[in-house]
Amino acid sequence: MGRLRRGYEALARRRWAIVTIQLVALAVVLFFAGWTFRGAWHDAEPRLRDADASDLAVSSAILAAYYLLFTVGWQRMLAAWGLRIPYLVALQAEMTSILAKYVPGTVWIPAARIAALQRFGIRNTPLVLGSMVMEAGLSALAGVLVFFVSLTTVGFSSAPVLPLLALALVAIVGLHPRIFTPGIRRVLRPFGATEMPPLPYPTLLGLLAYYCFTWLVGGTALWFLLRALGGDPSVVNIPYLGGIAAVGAIVAFLSLITPSGLGVREASMYGLLLAVTTKGVALGVTVLNRLTITAIEAVLLLVGALVWRYLPRPQLERPKLETGPEKFAEPVALSSTQPTDLRLAPTVYRFSFDLVALRARRKRQPTVPGAKLQELSEGKFSLFARS
Repeated sequence: MGRLRRGYEALARRRWAIVTIQLVALAVVLFFAGWTFRGAWHDAEPRLRDADASDLAVSSAILAAYYLLFTVGWQRMLAAWGLRIPYLVALQAEMTSILAKYVPGTVWIPAARIAALQRFGIRNTPLVLGSMVMEAGLSALAGVLVFFVSLTTVGFSSAPVLPLLALALVAIVGLHPRIFTPGIRRVLRPFGATEMPPLPYPTLLGLLAYYCFTWLVGGTALWFLLRALGGDPSVVNIPYLGGIAAVGAIVAFLSLITPSGLGVREASMYGLLLAVTTKGVALGVTVLNRLTITAIEAVLLLVGALVWRYLPRPQLERPKLETGPEKFAEPVALSSTQPTDLRLAPTVYRFSFDLVALRARRKRQPTVPGAKLQELSEGKFSLFARS
């Protein structure tokens, strides 16, 4: 674990090299994607130009509902660990971190969410990081379950069953409380994690079922997107489309070589969509899906910030904290309902690499020898004795 952390810190110090590698990889992926799909693009281009505005509007509204529901899941997860935050604050933090995936360097995703919460006085960094890992794992597992169930309607012949099955097994084992709790506590110890209570099994199963429902909502948005481009999907295909959206999100998350999985996510979705539609419609949907999700994420971030700034906010009760040993997650109330003057963008850039280098900086801090400390203490008490 120590070698892995030191390697990650060394990699973070060469962040511009990482950014350059990702940008070059993105250019290569987009070039080959354009070359591969040049034939299908001739059919997709007129469909995009003549897309049905009403179906596109319905798809965008359902996609916005998906993100709003997804934020509820994370908020409930934090509440189960004792950290209660207003929904608008959770929404802004969620959308900020999602948009940060377009910045080269995966470290921006957690850094953006932590920085967004710190603007409102929430500084429980270990809990936020642990909840992001749990959120990603449960959402991925739910998406794989929805995808496997939906294969009964389209067949298993062209589906990536083995990789997804392996991912599901890793998620099931890794998210088990007896493995996740001590593992995440050890990983986040450099960031101040001391104790992390495991989530109860009913909470885990409830969140898993809830994320399965959100993928069905995402599949409905993709279903209307197919209709907008002239496709004729069946309602029975909605679970399969939700599974496609989940697989695309998983591929984008695991793709460390391109920002937000640009090109890689589209290629995976295009291949899976061919089971229910034509090449032209599939390519048009993948392109339009990328544009709509980016636009909806930005709009929700802006709307959440404006509503929080200008509309009345609920008064938060400050919970009574029991004295005792320091815990990983204590109930938290915001010290102020007014946003601070902290600039979000510079904070994200500065805070992200402070996280990964925190342990190294702590080791470099000078320590006072025991003898010197005793000498200072004796001098202090002798001063009081003379007075």
